[in-house]
Amino acid sequence: MVKQVIVLRTDLNMRKGKMVAQGAHASLLAILGDGSDVGGEHHLLDLDASLLQWLHGDYRKICVGVGSEAELLDTHTKALAAGLRCSLVQDMGHTEFGGIPTFTAVAIGPADSQQVDAITGTFKLL
Repeated sequence: MVKQVIVLRTDLNMRKGKMVAQGAHASLLAILGDGSDVGGEHHLLDLDASLLQWLHGDYRKICVGVGSEAELLDTHTKALAAGLRCSLVQDMGHTEFGGIPTFTAVAIGPADSQQVDAITGTFKLL
């Protein structure tokens, strides 16, 4: 099975809408971030086996929380080290966080569930 896990910081006490938006940014960036612009209005994606299985399968997304920036950054580092598709979102602070750029979310995958769970399996569901 293939899935994507979205990791959000719970210590920031983001409004629900803000949290959803940050998770959506992370999810989309994990997919589009691996692509490349090929001119004008076109963006080319590398549709590897995991991404194809996810897009044509059950499109599983799981949302979990971590309690600090350090945990979020460590999660991102571990996903990169494991060679997994991932993204890190830094909010610019225009609507929350007093204008201070703040790391808010990480998305890992789509990738094999066991590989993702090795990094995120102990985190609490949101």
